[in-house]
Amino acid sequence: MKCLLAGHLVIDRIIKGSRFETRIGGGVYYSAITLANFCDVEVLTSVGEDFPGEWLDELADLGIRLKLLPSENSTSYELRYLDANRRELRLLSRAAPIRDVPSGSYDMVMLNPVAGEISPEDASRFKRLSDYIIADVQGFVRVPETGPVRFKNINASFLRGISVLHADLKETRHLRNFNPGDVEVFLVTNGAQPGFAYLRGKRYTYRPVEVDVEESTGAGDVFLASFAHFYSQCPFIQALKRASAFTALFLEHRDFSFSMEDVDKLAMKVQVERLNDINP
Repeated sequence: MKCLLAGHLVIDRIIKGSRFETRIGGGVYYSAITLANFCDVEVLTSVGEDFPGEWLDELADLGIRLKLLPSENSTSYELRYLDANRRELRLLSRAAPIRDVPSGSYDMVMLNPVAGEISPEDASRFKRLSDYIIADVQGFVRVPETGPVRFKNINASFLRGISVLHADLKETRHLRNFNPGDVEVFLVTNGAQPGFAYLRGKRYTYRPVEVDVEESTGAGDVFLASFAHFYSQCPFIQALKRASAFTALFLEHRDFSFSMEDVDKLAMKVQVERLNDINP
């Protein structure tokens, strides 16, 4: 399976209490290292000379091909954790937008911006590359200005027809001209709390597996990427359970040292329930 992922690789500056750590991040990073377990992955991104070369080498060592666009600066975020699931985000710097849409065709195309680097117009151009388009809302609704992360309302009609779309619950409030039935699958996460999933407008709730974790960085991106893969291989509910289990194991280990047998065993504990159409 040939996959293209577009979005900024990020220099994450993570603060947990008195501890400080700088490491690679960004939605496209976590989605790429997830899909690299299953697919042939290419990443289209823009980074500056301040982006550590060894981080790029690590991605190459995973078999991930990089299409790098030049930029004066790299995108950088400060993530200050209040607890394992709550954090405050600050945008420190922003790389150049991604405007060069490649030619060719792919089995999957994922748009995972974090700071407005993909415009709605360019998102529509990416749709021409594949029949299986995956996207995350976060980078479209964040205001791409340095400082504490703020959100803006957007005309989300350009997202219609996407195969799988993901948003955090608070991000859904900023989508205008959009209904869950406008996409094939709409995944709505709410941290460690139960989330929602819509299949062609039909609403389900699912309860993530409870795991003890120090932080949740990358959770939504791993969940979206793993679901996109599993959904290409198995029915919706099975894909939802597997993706929830896969994400829980990633958060517990912070790597992919677990097996698919572990995933399938844990997936049996994920509760999925179809909600009546009269429910909001």
